Amino acid sequence: MIGTVREVAPEVDAGTVLSGAQFIDAFRVEVGAAALNAREACTRMVLNGPRWVDALVRLRNVLVTPFGLKKSGEGAPAPGGLIGLFPVLSETPERLVAGFNDSHLDFRIVVDVAGNAASREVTLTTLVKTNNFLGRIYLTLITPFHKLVARGMMGRIEEPAR
Repeated sequence: MIGTVREVAPEVDAGTVLSGAQFIDAFRVEVGAAALNAREACTRMVLNGPRWVDALVRLRNVLVTPFGLKKSGEGAPAPGGLIGLFPVLSETPERLVAGFNDSHLDFRIVVDVAGNAASREVTLTTLVKTNNFLGRIYLTLITPFHKLVARGMMGRIEEPAR
């Protein structure tokens, strides 16, 4: 069904995308005949995200400051620039990989676009590798919010980026 976001079994090679990942999930939405590539799909998700997602990111940035963790979008320049707060690490028209490594955890998002001109689907896969106790605590606390955020972002993919 077009526009319905559903959780699916991840189909990425975790060892290639983020070796040692302890968390991986994936969500998919059918976008019909929308002509978009992986960068455009990611841009639409990130830039059209619900306002409450922006508020959660701002809150997260405030809360992690005392722990010395990177704020969203901080770090070394990415080969493919930034899409919102996500450094783009690699991309083809069908797949975009973004994310960064931090002291507490490493994360990646993978945006895949598949199908033909009449029926396309976009899959968002998230992978996380924790690096220490703080990372494990952070992942435990953020996981319920992550699922809401991922679904919220995927629900906005049919809208052109602002």
